Amino acid sequence: MSAQQIASNKTSELREGVRQAYTAIAEHPQEDPPFPTGRELAAALGYSPELLDELPGVAVEAFAGVSCVSLFAEVPRGASVLDLGCGAGLDTLIAARRVGRAGQVIGVDFSEAMLRRARQALAEAGATQVELRQGDAERLPLKDASVEIALVNGILNLNPARQEILCELARVLQPGGTAYLAELVLQEPLSEEERSRPASWFT
Repeated sequence: MSAQQIASNKTSELREGVRQAYTAIAEHPQEDPPFPTGRELAAALGYSPELLDELPGVAVEAFAGVSCVSLFAEVPRGASVLDLGCGAGLDTLIAARRVGRAGQVIGVDFSEAMLRRARQALAEAGATQVELRQGDAERLPLKDASVEIALVNGILNLNPARQEILCELARVLQPGGTAYLAELVLQEPLSEEERSRPASWFT
């Protein structure tokens, strides 16, 4: 087996590990997840208790971001927004509030289990200006130059195809558009052995 095939297999294993972790969070958010999630995490990251009370619980209880990107991003009324790695829809709903009825938000996630939660949250909130799509971050199901703003709340640290993801963000953003990315950053590189273990990507 070539080095390229080995690397591809490891990437596939990591992707499946991430998918299984997020499926478990979406289906059983109260059980012990591999990393912090839910309302307590959201509050610690800067989402106010009042805001979380206003949003559907189905989105809040399965939140799994790393920052409050939908709050600190500049999101004007009427804008078109991509929420990449939308998960259960917490940032998607906040972005929808900010763009108003004249705007549009597209939430993209690779986990069908998370998207089911997000669909329920959108229905509860009556957010009709939002569209959800299943897809991979490195192959976005969007047309070229189709959004003005992209929000990314903690997916690059769970996907080794970072160059491809950044290229896709550049492709779908309109000229002059802006991407707001919030990520965890290591203080020192992981060893090759640590990188190859799926569990290392969640700790």
